[in-house]
Amino acid sequence: MRKILVVNPKGGSGKSTLSTHLASWFAWQEARVMLGDLDKQHSSHHWLDLRPETLPRIERWDIGADQIARPPKGCQVAILDTPACFGSAKLKKVLKIVDHVVVPLLPSAFDLWAIADFFDELAEMKAVRRDEVQVGAVGMRINSRTQSAQQLPEFLHKFDIPLITTIRDTQLYNQTIQRGMTLFDLPHSKTQRDREEWQPLIDWIMKR
Repeated sequence: MRKILVVNPKGGSGKSTLSTHLASWFAWQEARVMLGDLDKQHSSHHWLDLRPETLPRIERWDIGADQIARPPKGCQVAILDTPACFGSAKLKKVLKIVDHVVVPLLPSAFDLWAIADFFDELAEMKAVRRDEVQVGAVGMRINSRTQSAQQLPEFLHKFDIPLITTIRDTQLYNQTIQRGMTLFDLPHSKTQRDREEWQPLIDWIMKR
């Protein structure tokens, strides 16, 4: 079973976009996928409620904000979306039941300043120190030609965290998410460039 935590203490970083797209990709591989959502706004679960029945099924993982439980038996992929200001106590609990941590990042100075303390805190967690959990970052809404995007790998190098891939900003994300869909639910001909951006993240998760 693959258990993936999507986390960033700052709101609006793209956590739900990452969570729902990963869930959709694995569902298309005929895996039994469960999507959990600890955010009070339940953005990922609202998206799940809108998902057309004709698309590959993604199940709801009611993890419980206080009694954080392991995914049910039979689940092959479990993905957990988290809120902003995700506290240390809950982070410690969740790290005991996941094997991958994906941190979505925006390339602005404000976002990088906000994430620095979190990376320091994450590095001190026992599961990360023992290499029981793999941690990687994904640049969100990236224009590769901007100076801020080019500085992102250098920033992450300070924390020994790899930049797995970068995801460009396109209206296709808004257009599909509001219908309970993702880019992976669209024809390859319309999304080939974007699928290529997601592939390094999928390869990284599949590697272990």
